[in-house]
Amino acid sequence: MTNWEPGTRYNAGDIVEYQGYQYKIIQPHSSQSDWAPDVTPALWGRLSGQQQHHSPPPQEHQHQQEVLHHEKPPSYGSDTAQSDQKVEVSHEENKKNWYDLDDNRKKQLLVGGGLAAGAALLAGGYFAYKSHEKSEEEKQAQTWALQRWLNEAKNRTDQYQRNGPSGPVTWVLTEGTNIPRNAIEVGLLQAQKFYICRAFFDGGVQVGKASPTLDKGAAIGYKHEEIKIGTYEILLGDMRALRWVPAKGKLSVSELGHRPVEGGHESDGTRLYIAKAEHKGVQYPGKASEQLDGAYIPYKETEKRVKEYEVLCYNS
Repeated sequence: MTNWEPGTRYNAGDIVEYQGYQYKIIQPHSSQSDWAPDVTPALWGRLSGQQQHHSPPPQEHQHQQEVLHHEKPPSYGSDTAQSDQKVEVSHEENKKNWYDLDDNRKKQLLVGGGLAAGAALLAGGYFAYKSHEKSEEEKQAQTWALQRWLNEAKNRTDQYQRNGPSGPVTWVLTEGTNIPRNAIEVGLLQAQKFYICRAFFDGGVQVGKASPTLDKGAAIGYKHEEIKIGTYEILLGDMRALRWVPAKGKLSVSELGHRPVEGGHESDGTRLYIAKAEHKGVQYPGKASEQLDGAYIPYKETEKRVKEYEVLCYNS
């Protein structure tokens, strides 16, 4: 057990003691004098069930770690994350990229839990792509962007639950194998139904497949990998107002003859559209764009490129 100190690099799994309490890291970082564990809930979580102490016996220390280990991971609606946030983030500020904020504001957000919701989602098992290769600034930017997507998705879902659909399609936030009613069905493999999903990943919002039979509920394709996702948006819709339009190769939106439904975007802003493509006799949902040479579908730990596919479009 080591005491917390400023000017120290702390990594995943680290536990420190500060003012008689033990804290476990939430977000890896290099400590600063005014980022003590008791005032930075986005960076440190205090081990549960403790009384203030000094150098507890090994049995007590082991028990405290076990209590933390068996706590239920926070979900996308984590009350803990909300209570940890001690700074207000305005609607307009939430639209900005992390790099557009000045250094003082970034520091306020880090100290005051302004990244709490994104950090809680990562701590709960949301996949962080090659985070070991990213700088602290890049990790913070990714956490901020993940949180922004999460907040926007929650707002869309709240509006849908209050007012119902406002158009032919609606993205709603869900978790695990919970498939909402009216989700658009794409394919069927024996008893396995596939639906259209999307999720934030490595700076973009990627389109993929969802099914109650998948391990985490959903999977997206990214850089030739199938990434399993447990918190995602699923597409609800009325197919009477939609249609599937044939396409091949790089998507030409102007040649479709109908307006395509936007699915997400790459980290550079390139728009991604919803595609379905056949592979080994089964239709799978995936993505297409004006940059990709065909549709890409997540399939058995990788991505498959399919030259000919269909794009989901509005009728009108």
